[in-house]
Amino acid sequence: MNQGKNVNLRKIAVIGCGFVGSASAFSLMQSGLFSEMVLIDADHQRAEGEAMDISHGGSFGRPIKIYAGNYDDIVDAAMIVITAGAGQKPGESRLDLVHKNVNIFKMIIPEIAKRNCQGILLIVSNPVDILTYAALKISGFPENRVIGSGTVLDTGRLKYELGKHLQVDNRSVHSFIIGEHGDSEIAAWSSTNVSGIALDQFCEMRGHYDDHKHAAERIARKVKDSAYEIIERKGATYYGIAMAIERICEVILRDEKTILPVSSMMHGEYGIEDVVLSMPAIVGKNGLETKVPISLNHEEQEKLKKSADLLADIIKDLDL
Repeated sequence: MNQGKNVNLRKIAVIGCGFVGSASAFSLMQSGLFSEMVLIDADHQRAEGEAMDISHGGSFGRPIKIYAGNYDDIVDAAMIVITAGAGQKPGESRLDLVHKNVNIFKMIIPEIAKRNCQGILLIVSNPVDILTYAALKISGFPENRVIGSGTVLDTGRLKYELGKHLQVDNRSVHSFIIGEHGDSEIAAWSSTNVSGIALDQFCEMRGHYDDHKHAAERIARKVKDSAYEIIERKGATYYGIAMAIERICEVILRDEKTILPVSSMMHGEYGIEDVVLSMPAIVGKNGLETKVPISLNHEEQEKLKKSADLLADIIKDLDL
């Protein structure tokens, strides 16, 4: 991140004030990471309403200036979070949204690029892998400064389910969902451990002597279907992703160099080229620093390649 006079490290912009954008703004306000937040939406009054609503709780938290603005207000923002786009409807996959939301990005990203913003773009809108690819191509920004929220939330869901299954604090579970943030995502079981103890061994230690493969498949399916289940019940998912966004911003602003499965461009890793998908990477003040190679068995590598091929086929049909 350019930490010179062009960037205010205490300022964030959120573009898109729907369910995800407004929940993210609320989560970010509570984090205390920023002292200034600008909200932008095609419906300016909606952005004004969200800014007012969150601002009215200012006396209960840390001081922060929140206001509805326009693209001129984001030039010095350290972080630009993009949640704008059509939402996923019941029965609709994330990839079904692709053409609608790529067209929206063709309006948003040029506005950011022509102002030569030096902050880091965090893409959250779905399908996040395709839209991160689109943001990279349209903006021309360096790859480290354009990252997607990817499978950070999916990985959180996996750790939650594993923690519940094993009756252990899920923060002690080390595992990743990789590939597409969507139906072709992969649980990287071969590299999963609980505080350094192999998953199978830990399962038996906790009294699970049943078919580990069956339990793993059930948990992976539950993680994959989580969003569909939530959308069916309440119409949209937003709290989980809002907390994931806050965490990614914290990692960047505090230069934590934390390993997160964010969406980034692949350059030959596992035989995958010119596709954006989620793999563990070190994230810090400059955005994505370097991808972290994790142990994948042959089956997982094959699934990852299929996930990448699916995304590549969609990218071919886009005018980018």
